[in-house]
Amino acid sequence: MKTSVYQESADYILKKIPKRPQVAIILGSGLGNLAESIQDQVVIPYAEIPNFLLSTAPGHKGNLVWGRLGGKEVICMQGRFHYYEGYGMEQVTLPIRVFKLLGAEALLVSNAAGGINPRFKQGDLMVITDHINLMPNPLIGKNNPDFGDRFPDMTRTYDKELRKICDDIAHIHGIPLRHGTYIGSSGPTFETPAEYNFFKSIGADATGMSTVPEVIVARHCGMRVFGMSVITNEAYDFAEDFENNGEDVIAVADKAAAKMALLFADIIANM
Repeated sequence: MKTSVYQESADYILKKIPKRPQVAIILGSGLGNLAESIQDQVVIPYAEIPNFLLSTAPGHKGNLVWGRLGGKEVICMQGRFHYYEGYGMEQVTLPIRVFKLLGAEALLVSNAAGGINPRFKQGDLMVITDHINLMPNPLIGKNNPDFGDRFPDMTRTYDKELRKICDDIAHIHGIPLRHGTYIGSSGPTFETPAEYNFFKSIGADATGMSTVPEVIVARHCGMRVFGMSVITNEAYDFAEDFENNGEDVIAVADKAAAKMALLFADIIANM
């Protein structure tokens, strides 16, 4: 897409908000209630924003929320866009470049994920330390030099300093954390037992259907990135009654939203 497309969206949002955001947040399945902790809110439905898509996935409210969190101005997506919804990668990641134009220097991203690591339990919070991408790379095609270089480095994708801040805050509040590698695949089917075992064998600790495209574009734009997964199911003990259920995923994520809101606020405050 041409820069003018992103600028059109950014210009519309700027007319609605009193001040440019410093940090962007993306909330995944069942985590939209985290936005309730944002103060002085301005809520803009996606349907009103030029070039934005509709979020059709369950547990995604479809609002852009501006406000203050951790003493800083933030812009927050209550629900994301997914490749499995039939959108192209440029469409899925459009908000990231819009946030860059708005002035955001960092991206905090969350998701609901299946736990592959056998030490992980339902309801755990996992700080993302790295990722594996099984989706089309969102940077395929002509590079837009207005945002970044042709070949962005992904060696240190998830900001080490922000992860350290999160660890320190979690320790103070007594919130246990996991750390691991997130693998992103297209969905929308939940994985087969063989796929879960394959993901484990190549180094993944948790799996989901989002996040990686947004993170790649954020790094292309030079934004700092912090990522966190809620482990919503345990995908390593395939008993006879094992079954993945989308409603359960949302319910577990919703229960974890308060802890994640506390961590996100303190991370932003200490950036």
